[in-house]
Amino acid sequence: MKNITLLRVPSKIFRTRYLSFVRENGKMIAQFIFTAMFVGIGIWFVKHEHSEIVHVKHTLQSSEINWVIIGLIITLVYIFLQGWMYYTSFKTVNTQIGIKDAVILFLKRNFISVFLPAGGVSSLAFFTRDIEDKGINKSQIHLASSVYAFNAVLSVIVVAVPAFAYSVFFGIIGKAEWIGLASVILLLTGIFYLYKSLIRKGRLYKIIIKISPSSEIFFEELRNYQINNYQFIRTLLISVVIELVGIAHLYIAMKALHLVPSLLAAIVGYIVACVFLIISPFLRGLGAIEISLAYLLTRFGFTNVESIAITLLYRFFEFWTPLVMGLLSFLLKINKLLIRIIPAMLIFMLGIINIISVLTPSINWRIERLQNFLFPDAILLSNYFVMASGLFLLVTAAFMLKGLRSAWWFALILSIGSFIGHITKALDFEEAILALFVIINLAATRKQYYIKSNPRLFFVGVQTSLLSILAVIVYGTLGFYFLDKKHFSFDLTWPQSVLYTIENYLLIGSPNLVASDPVARNFITSIKISGLLSMAFLIYTFIRPYVIKNNSSPEEIENAKALIKSYGKSVLDYFKTYPDKLIFFQKNTSGFVSYRVSGNFAVCLENPVAENDEQMKQCISEFDKFCYENGLKSLYYRIPEESLPVYKEKNKKFLFIGQEGVVDLNAFSLEGGSRRSLRNGINKVNERGYKANVHEPPVKDGLLQKIKSVSDEWLTATERNEIIFSQGMFIWEELKTHTIITVENTEEKIVAFLNIIPDFATNEGTYDLLRKTSDAPNGVMDFLLIRMFDYFRSQNIRFVNLGFAPLSGLTNPQNLTERSMKFAYHKIRAFSHYKGLRDFKEKYSPAWHNKYLIYENDYDLFQIPSALSKVIKP
Repeated sequence: MKNITLLRVPSKIFRTRYLSFVRENGKMIAQFIFTAMFVGIGIWFVKHEHSEIVHVKHTLQSSEINWVIIGLIITLVYIFLQGWMYYTSFKTVNTQIGIKDAVILFLKRNFISVFLPAGGVSSLAFFTRDIEDKGINKSQIHLASSVYAFNAVLSVIVVAVPAFAYSVFFGIIGKAEWIGLASVILLLTGIFYLYKSLIRKGRLYKIIIKISPSSEIFFEELRNYQINNYQFIRTLLISVVIELVGIAHLYIAMKALHLVPSLLAAIVGYIVACVFLIISPFLRGLGAIEISLAYLLTRFGFTNVESIAITLLYRFFEFWTPLVMGLLSFLLKINKLLIRIIPAMLIFMLGIINIISVLTPSINWRIERLQNFLFPDAILLSNYFVMASGLFLLVTAAFMLKGLRSAWWFALILSIGSFIGHITKALDFEEAILALFVIINLAATRKQYYIKSNPRLFFVGVQTSLLSILAVIVYGTLGFYFLDKKHFSFDLTWPQSVLYTIENYLLIGSPNLVASDPVARNFITSIKISGLLSMAFLIYTFIRPYVIKNNSSPEEIENAKALIKSYGKSVLDYFKTYPDKLIFFQKNTSGFVSYRVSGNFAVCLENPVAENDEQMKQCISEFDKFCYENGLKSLYYRIPEESLPVYKEKNKKFLFIGQEGVVDLNAFSLEGGSRRSLRNGINKVNERGYKANVHEPPVKDGLLQKIKSVSDEWLTATERNEIIFSQGMFIWEELKTHTIITVENTEEKIVAFLNIIPDFATNEGTYDLLRKTSDAPNGVMDFLLIRMFDYFRSQNIRFVNLGFAPLSGLTNPQNLTERSMKFAYHKIRAFSHYKGLRDFKEKYSPAWHNKYLIYENDYDLFQIPSALSKVIKP
C-alpha cells in the first residue's frame, strides 16, 4: 500500500505541473497545433496536385500585362471606395472623419481581419484610438462601423438575388450556393431585428441586459444617435458599386489570361465568393473561396487549370493586394506591437515558402546550370536544410511576438541559411529574394527584440543536447556496425557507421544507405526522432523567455525596510516588504519599487519608496526600463492624486479606481443626532457585557490561537479567501509583533478582533484584519473601531486611515470606462459589497482621498482586471 502511495505523489505533482504548463502556454500550443494542421493540409494539396499547379503557374506567367495593370488600377479604386464607404457610414451617424483616415481604417481592419476569428465582424472593434483623438466617441465609432458592415452584406444580397434568379434558368447554381445565400439573408435579418430590439428595448434587449448588465450604458448612448437616412442610402449605393468592381476584377482576370470572358460567370462567381467570405469563420474565407470559385467556374466551361488560374489572379486583385497595402499602412504610424507582428508574419511566411519550395518541382534548366558548380550531394543537403529551417521558422515566429532577443538571433540565422539554401538547392531566386527581404526587415527591427532568455535553462539545454548527441552517436554507430548485412545492402565500417549516424541525427538522411527490412527502417527512424527531439529541446531552451525570480532575498527585504524607515510616508509602505512582493532597487539603492508579476504585467504597489520626487522619478524610469527589457508592462496601483504629475511627466495614463478614507480624531465625536445609530449599536454591545481589550506585542500564542479560530470562522461564513498585495493575511509570526484589540464576552470568548499595523504616514494609524464570529452581536465592528480610536488618541495619533473603498467616489465620469465603472458600482449586484464597504466607513465621516491606477496603453485596460485579480491571491 505504501508503494502505491509513493507512486501517486509524483504522479500528482506531474499532473499539477503539466496542467500548469498547459494553462500558461495554452494559446501557443493551440496556435502550434492549428499551424501544423494547416501546413499539413497545404503540403498534402501541393503534393497531390503538383502537376496541375505547374500548368497553372505557366498559365499565370503567360497573362497579358496590360490587363493585369488595369486590374491593379481598379484595385486602387476598390480601396478608395471602401474608404469612401466608411466616410459615409460615419456621416450616417451624424459625425465625420477624413477620407484619408477612412481609407487607412479600412486597410488596417481588412489586414487584421484575416487573422481574427469571424474577422469581418471582430475587426470592426479595432483601431478606434486615432478616431477618438479627433473627438468622436466609441459609441459613434461602433455604430458607424455597424452601418458599414450592414450595408456591405446588404449590397451582396441586392446584387445576388437577381443574379441567382437568372442563373437558375441555366442550371448553374447548386444547392450549396443557395444555402450560403440563405445563410447571409438570415444573418442580415437577424442583425436588423437585433438593432430594432435594442432601440425599442424589446425582448432581445432584455435578454442581453440580463446576461451582461454593464452593456446597458452602451445601449443608452446608442439610442441617443439618430440615423441619417440619406447618408445610409449613399453608403448602400457605394457598397453596390464595390460589388460591381469585384465583378470587374473577375472579368478582367479572364481577359488577362487570354480566355473568352463570361459576364454571367463573373457575376455569379463573385457573388459565391462573397457568400463564402461572409459565412466563413476563419481567415476571411481563405481556401474556401478558392475551392468554391474554381469549382463554380468549371460549370461555365472553363478547364480545371483555367478555373484555378482565374481564381488566383482574381484573389491577387481582390485579396492579396489590399492585404499587402494594409500591411504597409501600419508603417504610416507604426507602434511597437506592430513592429513585432510584421517580422513574425514574414518569418512565418518564409517558413511556409521554404516547405512548399522543397516539395514542388524545380526548374530543370536551373538545376542543370547549378550542377556545373555543386555536387549532387550538396544540392540534396541544401534541400534538407531548407525544409528543416522552414519547420523551425514556423515555431520561431510565435516566440518573435514575445520580443525575445534569442528568437531574433535564431530567426536571423535561419533566414540567412534559407537565403543561401534557396540559391544552392535550385537557383530559386524568387524565394531567396523573400529571405533577403526578411533579413533586412529583421535588421531594421532589431531594437524591438530585447527580452532576455533564461541563461540557466539554456545551459541545461546545451548540456542535455550534447549528452543526447553523444548517446545517439554511440547508439547509432554500434547499431550500424553490428547489424547484419541482411538488414542493409553491405557491411558498414566504423567511419561509415559514425557518418550515417550523424547524417540521420541531423535529419539529412543517407541516400546511399538502403534499409532492407523493417528492423533497419525502424532503427534509422529512431535516430531521426532522437535528433528531432533533442534539436527541438535545444531551440526551446535557447528562445525560452527569462523567468523572473519568485521571491526577494532576506537581504533585499532588510534593505527595503531600512529605506521605509527613513523615507516611508504611506499607509501601504508596510505591505511593500510583505512576503508576496518582489523588490526592485535603484542603482544607487536610494529607493525601491515593490511589485508582483501577473502575466505580462509588473503590478507595483503604490509609489516607489524614495527620498523625494526626483529620486522617485529616477526609480520609476529605471524600473520601467527593467520591465521593458523583460517583456513586462508596468502598472502602479493606488497612486494618490498628489503624485499624478510625476506620472504625467512620464507620459503615462491614469484611471480613477476609488477613494481612501481618513478620520480626523480631533474632529470626530459620538455626540450629535447624526451619530445616534452608532451610539445605540455600541451601547447595546456594552449592555450585553462585551469588553474590548488591547494586547501589546509580543502577543502570546494562546491569544493567537483564539483569534485564528475567529479568522477561520469569518472566512468560512463569508465564503472568502485570504487576499494580499495591498492588505495582509493571517500570518502567525507577523501578528505576534502587532498590537491586537479583541472584543470578548463575559466568558472571555473572543468574538471579534483587529490588528494594528505600522503606518508611515505622518501622525496616522491604521489596522489590517477586521474579523468576527457568526454569533458576534450587531454593532461589534463599530464597537471595535471606536475602541481603536481611543487607543490611537492615547498614543497622541491624530488621524486614522480606514482603508480603501474601490470604485466609490466617482461623481463626474469623464469617459466611457469611468461611466461603466460608475454604472457597475451602483447597479450591478456583483459590486454591491463595494457599496456596502463605503457605507460602513462613511459613518465615521472620513475625508476621502482619490486613488488612481497608472498604466501605459488603453489596450491594456482589457487585461488589467485579470492581472489585478491574480496579484491579490496568496
